Amino acid sequence: MIVVDTNIISYFYISGDKSQLAEQLLLADSDWTAPILWRSEFRNVLSQYLRKNILAFDEVLFTIQQAEKLLTDNEFEIPSAHIMQLVSSSNCSAYDCEFVALAQYLDVTLVTEDKKILGEFPDITKSLKSYFA
Repeated sequence: MIVVDTNIISYFYISGDKSQLAEQLLLADSDWTAPILWRSEFRNVLSQYLRKNILAFDEVLFTIQQAEKLLTDNEFEIPSAHIMQLVSSSNCSAYDCEFVALAQYLDVTLVTEDKKILGEFPDITKSLKSYFA
């Protein structure tokens, strides 16, 4: 089991330079988890692709459906106190700290490409490349 942030989910579902690594990550560990927040963040990512006419409306809905299916029963609510404790001891946003808090709660690795999260929480995070090192 690993926690993945919205960037990793996006790399997996939206073709790009890090998509292959995200696919390898799912093959290596298919038990992905995330805080419920990922849904709103992912919708926001897809809204940009929709507005720029990179993805059609039907493609966006299909992508959301597939991502939600992948994370079914693996979404968690995180206590606000834990999140705010992480916020107060780091330079990360409350959004980012939700993913960190979940990884700490489950005692698993958070896979992210966010440099700030990787720098602030090196003991519990790994980048896509370092996950395979």
